[in-house]
Amino acid sequence: MITRRHFLQAAACAAATLAAPRAFALGNPSYPSHSVKWVVPYAPGGATDLLSRLLCQRLSDRLGQTFVVENKPGAGSNIGTQAVITSAPDGYTLLLTSTANAINASFDTALPYDFAKGIAPVAGVARIPLVLVVNNDLPVKTVADFIAYTKANPGKVSIASSGIGTSLHLSGELFKSMAGVQFTHVPYRGSAPGLTDVMSGQIQGMFDNVTSSFELVRAGKLRALGITTRERSEILPDVPPIADTLPGYETSSFYGVGAPRDTPGEIVELLNREIDAALSDSGIKARIAELGAVPLHGNASEFGGMLAAETDRWRKVVELSGIRKD
Repeated sequence: MITRRHFLQAAACAAATLAAPRAFALGNPSYPSHSVKWVVPYAPGGATDLLSRLLCQRLSDRLGQTFVVENKPGAGSNIGTQAVITSAPDGYTLLLTSTANAINASFDTALPYDFAKGIAPVAGVARIPLVLVVNNDLPVKTVADFIAYTKANPGKVSIASSGIGTSLHLSGELFKSMAGVQFTHVPYRGSAPGLTDVMSGQIQGMFDNVTSSFELVRAGKLRALGITTRERSEILPDVPPIADTLPGYETSSFYGVGAPRDTPGEIVELLNREIDAALSDSGIKARIAELGAVPLHGNASEFGGMLAAETDRWRKVVELSGIRKD
């Protein structure tokens, strides 16, 4: 005989069964149950912090737990990266991945970790073009002019960067190789002091992220000759790609999100879905565009493929330049 109690128990079991696929589709139903650390392997300030805080606020609002930005700078992003790789694979420690991770895989042969094996790709965030800028007094208006001037004035052209082995430095090394020119590389501790010396004329030029240089170009304090991506930048639409002069030339900076290897797939899927949705939010899209960046959409597998391709791309540039970390 089926009693009312039996009927209610059966109904509850049926409801749980029907709800189970939906709960799984939404990710681990208990995640997150407390705050999540979002490690930025750079000092506070700049595009890395802005992008991270935008996304952390969105994730906090959507998932009901605080996503906290934690800056762990040092050793070309290696300190923060290693801290995440050696963390528990539970989704509560995330890494803002970047071009530095792709470069260091071949540039720094003494790395205490294997980035490709230690990090689970979660989601792309943004790609940022670089721009070749020069001092206003340099008698060049185009990339072709710059190549001709450099060849005609051996030993007289210096190019700044934010440090040895950075995307800014290696973008210049790739340019040297493809254009058949020579110039002196002058590394600085960051982009800002390099740009200052380019404006003053102590240094003739620099490959820099558009994020930190476009306002100087707009204000007439620097002259932009070429963008390093195949497409023009929306914030510097009149600046042509360097590839128009040097076919095949292409570099950029990128940011994404990673987690320790073996982080549960349902957590990775949940984070990917939420981050990807955030990149389509009108407010976040506008802020990303203001940085001169382009959102990187796609699932975790697609981001993993992009990481592998970028690592291979920069490995070839490192090998071409012959530069290794001491």
